[in-house]
Amino acid sequence: MNYWPLLGIAVVMIGFVLRFNAVLVVISAGIVTGLCAWMPPLQLLSAIGESFLKTRSLPVILLLPLAIIGLLERHGLKQQAQRFIANVKGATVGRLLSIYLLAREGSAALGLTSLGGHPQMVRPLVAPMAEALAERQHPGLTQQVRDKVKAMAAATDNIGLFFGEDIFVAFGAIVLMHTFLRESGIETDPMHIALWGIPTAIAAFLIHAIRLRRLDHYLATEHARLAKASQQQTERN
Repeated sequence: MNYWPLLGIAVVMIGFVLRFNAVLVVISAGIVTGLCAWMPPLQLLSAIGESFLKTRSLPVILLLPLAIIGLLERHGLKQQAQRFIANVKGATVGRLLSIYLLAREGSAALGLTSLGGHPQMVRPLVAPMAEALAERQHPGLTQQVRDKVKAMAAATDNIGLFFGEDIFVAFGAIVLMHTFLRESGIETDPMHIALWGIPTAIAAFLIHAIRLRRLDHYLATEHARLAKASQQQTERN
């Protein structure tokens, strides 16, 4: 087996770590992979051209929702979301994100992966609502703590999608695993692979729900620490 084509993965990792242009990194990784696989130059260029033609409508699909979301934000979507969640009694950052995690993982398990996402849900709705709850319960938090809340909102979306979509039998990863195992002489059923994704998804939900519970505790502790530091500073003055 020729392992040299795996150098393309190294190119992607190094390029993203050094924060090079994403398009340039991907094209460079494709060229390195093709050359290491001993593809003729013309065949390599043809493969890159075919991939470009197949995905040329992708920018429209990605940019159109962003424009709509930007228009909604301009007309107060973020402020309305913060105002709504501030009126919900008993809501905390951890509880809000746990509910979103359950909804995201459940919808992804049904193949509805586009119902959430960072540009569609996290940035305009989930992160502002979580930040508003943190500010309501623990006023005066630092920007670092606010960034941690936003990061946890983004992580919640990632975890829900990643482990939820592995339950959907028509997901590409399940088809890939089934094909790989069959080529290796191991006969499997795609439905069986999908069912074994359920315990993993449940475990991921429980583990991240505990992390979100600890986030509530962290916010309370950080608020108490800042309040104590402020009181000591006032006493000195």
